[in-house]
Amino acid sequence: MRVAAVQHDVVWEDRDANHAHLAGMVAEAADRGAKLVVLTEMFPTGFSLATDLIVEPADGPSVEWLCDQAARHGCWTAGSIPTLDLAGELPVNRFVVAAPDGTTHHYDKLYPFTYAREHERYRAGEKHVTVDIEGVRTTLFVCYDLRFAEAFWDLAHDTDLYLVPANWPEARREHWSTLLRARAIENQAYVVGVNRVGSDPKLSYTGDSVIVDPFGEVLAEAEPGCEEVLVAEVDPARVAEVRERYPFLQDRRG
Repeated sequence: MRVAAVQHDVVWEDRDANHAHLAGMVAEAADRGAKLVVLTEMFPTGFSLATDLIVEPADGPSVEWLCDQAARHGCWTAGSIPTLDLAGELPVNRFVVAAPDGTTHHYDKLYPFTYAREHERYRAGEKHVTVDIEGVRTTLFVCYDLRFAEAFWDLAHDTDLYLVPANWPEARREHWSTLLRARAIENQAYVVGVNRVGSDPKLSYTGDSVIVDPFGEVLAEAEPGCEEVLVAEVDPARVAEVRERYPFLQDRRG
């Protein structure tokens, strides 16, 4: 399966502007043969804690937009959306994956970023999610989840591909790049890390989006600070080959 990682800027808290801008980048990815197109964390708004202004219902306009793009281009589309799904509860940072037939799957970020007080505005998710996308077992994570290796380890045996959309700031860019490759090497699976560029009212972002194979080799990486559509092939047979040749997963304990 050909996967596209869309490294893009975000218009702060302006859903309609971001939808309009990203439509062209999704179209480019589809034109290049991508069957899965991954956008960043909170792609409609940026990483905003102003939940009273930006959250959407579970079937809101950004989910509709993802579904429309998927149907229009015949590919799966994915990105994180600030979502209010339960009345009287905090919203969630929800990673939505839309299929061309209109089916959707979602994962709610397990680890809110307490350093930025995300936990005060968004509640933690409760379960892991793995989706079969065109025969590729695809496990969903979001940004800060990347720091928790055990979450990835627990799902390795049933995962060919991990997706990690993010708003990961420039100040910790080396952590981002190092951890993405580490998660691929540790779990002998593909990792797609999709990060934004540009700036918000507090932080700047260099992107450093990347697609890494199960042996830790970089298949595609974006130019820092630039909008770009990365495309690479992911193949479950490559995952099986690496795991058979180097059967490290079977030596884990606990």
